[in-house]
Amino acid sequence: MSTLLSNADLETSYAEAEEKFKQRNLKSAAMHASASEVMPGGNTRTVLHYAPYPLTFSKGEGAHLYDADGHKLVDFLGEYTAGIYGHNNIIIQSAIETAVRDGIVLGGPNMMEARLARALVDRFPALDLIRFTNSGTEANLMAIGAARAFTGRPKVMAMQGGYHGGVLYFAAPSPINAPFEMVLVPYNDPDAAREVIKREGDQLACVIVEPMMGSSGCIPASREFLETLREATEETGALLIFDEVMTSRLAPGGRHGDLEISPDLITLGKYLGGGVSFGAFGGRLDIMEGFNPKAVGAWPHAGTFNNNIMTMTAGLAGLTQLFTPAACIRLNAKGDSFRTRLIDSIEDRALPLQITGIGSMNTVHFTEKPILRPVNDPIANRKRDLLHLDMINAGVYHARRGMLNLSLPMVDADIDKAVGCFEEFLDSRAGLLS
Repeated sequence: MSTLLSNADLETSYAEAEEKFKQRNLKSAAMHASASEVMPGGNTRTVLHYAPYPLTFSKGEGAHLYDADGHKLVDFLGEYTAGIYGHNNIIIQSAIETAVRDGIVLGGPNMMEARLARALVDRFPALDLIRFTNSGTEANLMAIGAARAFTGRPKVMAMQGGYHGGVLYFAAPSPINAPFEMVLVPYNDPDAAREVIKREGDQLACVIVEPMMGSSGCIPASREFLETLREATEETGALLIFDEVMTSRLAPGGRHGDLEISPDLITLGKYLGGGVSFGAFGGRLDIMEGFNPKAVGAWPHAGTFNNNIMTMTAGLAGLTQLFTPAACIRLNAKGDSFRTRLIDSIEDRALPLQITGIGSMNTVHFTEKPILRPVNDPIANRKRDLLHLDMINAGVYHARRGMLNLSLPMVDADIDKAVGCFEEFLDSRAGLLS
């Protein structure tokens, strides 16, 4: 990046970065154009699209990615927190190879599902019983469905700007959201939450919340906010659901275990399948027994691949051999150190940016104002987009929304590269940022 452009206007700087991206990634451009002939916009997963077109990747090794044009990038996207084991861990590979060798789509209970269930129940304090799904989206749908069935109530409370899956998207009106009767409240506003929970009374089945917003900017919930949700739902008989699809990686017992707050249900996903499609939901015994197929009137829960042998085997290997409690603590300590270095870089230059997050999940924000909940600022968003292209052009891959996640195979050199590229961005774009 050139310091000669430090005083250029934002749109000119972005256009320059985009042109550099295009010149470096001609094969990705061609592959995107070809994909667009058979998929709308060349895309089958909205979050992976960004302008001018997304990189196409040819392979991954450890904490690194190789794109179609042969560039090597340090992977700070980490598959939006699912890629905690990196891209070719030998233990995960061996587990999947064993599963494939012994037969897939077995059509019945297999040797691994109860073992993975036991490992998860032992790991996360809120779990008495657990059931598997294929994604975090499914897990959240099933948890909400269970809450509505258990309480006999229709309404669901979520947070403004929240995200709980492809059909539970609350950052903007979505015409494909699941048709639950939703009530939205501001994140980190305990007074508003208490008032609405009390007002809805016996119509409110549940409150679903991430103890740290992930997709919306790595915004931690205050203890006061989460404790208010716990107290208010207990008073009115609504259930409290913690969406820990992302945040379960932040402490050995998940975020709820670290805070010692007990939700009625939790949802899981992402990395806990060992890098294979995975979701899970579980919690209190009396609620989860509603799914017991031996009981009269049991709630149905279908899903051809809920217990697919590759996920069960890879998930168990990852959780018991790689992401042990000790490894979890080490990774999140490394993430805290990484965030501190980024913050120091900003403060040394007196620039109006900040980094939010906990442990191994962090997000860059282009504002000095306290961040309690998601904010949509077009100028800040454009600066975020510029950061994304500048970092990719320098060899660091992260989420367009400014999210940077750590993975187990990352070494000090990977962290140093990301910090160095971030500091180069701050220096070369200082005129735009200040």
